[in-house]
This record gives sequence, C-alpha cells and structure tokens, in this order.
Amino acid sequence: MADKFVKKIYDAKTFFKDMIFFLKNIKNIFAANKNDKIDKKFIEKIMTVTTAVNGCVYCEWFHAREAVKAGIDEKEVKNMLNLQFEASATDFELPALLYAQHYAETDRNPDFEMKEKFYNFYGEETANHIFIFMRMIYFGNLLGNTWDGVISRLKGKPAEDSSILFELFFFLLTFWFMAPAMILTK
Repeated sequence: MADKFVKKIYDAKTFFKDMIFFLKNIKNIFAANKNDKIDKKFIEKIMTVTTAVNGCVYCEWFHAREAVKAGIDEKEVKNMLNLQFEASATDFELPALLYAQHYAETDRNPDFEMKEKFYNFYGEETANHIFIFMRMIYFGNLLGNTWDGVISRLKGKPAEDSSILFELFFFLLTFWFMAPAMILTK
C-alpha cells in the first residue's frame, strides 16, 4: 500500500488563482450557460471526461447521476468514465472531449497544437464557453481531491508537497459542503 496520497490537489497559490479566475469570469460563466451550441448533455460529457482523468470520487458520483438525468445512457456514462467515448460522441462534441481529456492529463498545460485545433474548430466564443466548463469541473475535481488529501493526512498518508496549514484552512473553508458530499457518496 502506498504511503502517500497521489491525486492532483490544490496548493494555496493555485487555489487562490482559480478563485480569482472565477470571480473575474462570472459573466462568461453565465454566457456559457446560455450558449445554444452547448446543451446539458454536452456539458455533462465534458464534466465526466475531465473527472475520469482527475479521479474525484465526489464529482464522478454527482456527474454520472447528472449525465443520466440529462439523457445519457448509463453504459455511455460508464464508457466516458473509462475514457471510451469516441463512438458515442457527436462530431461536434468529440474535439471538446478529446481536448478536455488532454487538458486534464497535462494538468492544465495543453499542447499549443491541441489548443489551436480546439479554438479553430469551435471559434473563439464557443471554445471559451466550453473551456469555462472544463475549468469549472477541474476546480471541482481538485476541491474533492484536496478534501480526500486532508482525510488521507489524518490517516497518516499526507499528499506529497502539501502544506498542513493550507489543508487546515481548506478543511475549515469546505467542511460544510464536503462532509455531506463524502457521506452521500459512500
């Protein structure tokens, strides 16, 4: 058994950078939700694929349920969680799902060529809206993983390069919604 927690988690700097990003982009989040090219099914596919890479158990549980509610077949959801989505993705969805997977696998450092293909395919406005959903779920994934990192520290298996002070701050900040999420997913 490993003696370290190995999932991607937040450090203080990245957490606060993401918080500032979302505060600055509140208008873009609302605009993305109104983009008629991006329906609920498509959003849930983006959320599910990104979560499959990052391994957040809370997001996996929640977005699998939301995907089924949005009309995605359970088998298709399972395939997305196993990153086997090419056969069921539409021609319009596939570039975004591949980019979401790449974005998560590279820890938010996509290759220039992949990013360029993504933006060229969707155009700047829709690509930015799709990207907002990727950032939102990545944020959620790291929230869940960081919570699990705190729990892992309590069990004697701290995350590598993690700060106990940030973990304490994070625990106090997120306890009110992460503790119930942890209970719901059990």
